[in-house]
Amino acid sequence: MVPAIPSEASTSGLESLLPSDEDLLYEEELLRNPYSLKMWWRYLEARKEAPTQKRHLLYERALKALPGSYKLWYAYLRERGLAVRGLPPQHRMWEGLVDTYERAMVSMHKMPRMWIDFLQLLVDLRWVTKTRRAFDRALCALPITQHDRIWQMFLKFVMQPSMPSETAFRVYRRYLKLEPTHTEEFIAYLRSRERWGEAARKLAEIVDNDMFR
Repeated sequence: MVPAIPSEASTSGLESLLPSDEDLLYEEELLRNPYSLKMWWRYLEARKEAPTQKRHLLYERALKALPGSYKLWYAYLRERGLAVRGLPPQHRMWEGLVDTYERAMVSMHKMPRMWIDFLQLLVDLRWVTKTRRAFDRALCALPITQHDRIWQMFLKFVMQPSMPSETAFRVYRRYLKLEPTHTEEFIAYLRSRERWGEAARKLAEIVDNDMFR
């Protein structure tokens, strides 16, 4: 079988991703010191006007050398987020952004800011199962002192009108094991969903609990 000959357009596209003569100074320096965050950052700053694909490739190379760099991951994810802004939720580039976040969380799982941005992205995309699992992962990964903001987002997510009631009830019951003082909010939610029996039982519990007096 005769191999396909790359078209002129595809060849030109590949060439645009390769380092240019202007890149040689940075490339040579990185050959000597591939783990220099300062040099990777200078390279990225110098190529602000480069095509999107070339910048993404440069970020990927930098992160392969420095996978634990919060500065690189944060900038890369922000740039990829700007690139998909305005696209419909079903566009494949959103999935690419989510996949990039997943890779980032391998080394950034202790960073609450990363989790908050990732979770907000999933909430906005309305990927229910993936979002719920990501909230669970965030709560497992972060120390309990950093759980407040995650729980606020989680409760807001499950209390949306479109969310199955049982999912919201399960999440809220978990939350009350940690923060029982919010039981009255849960009672109000139960009443809004016409779960009168459980609302009455919860109300009886707090009446008998000295903490609520």
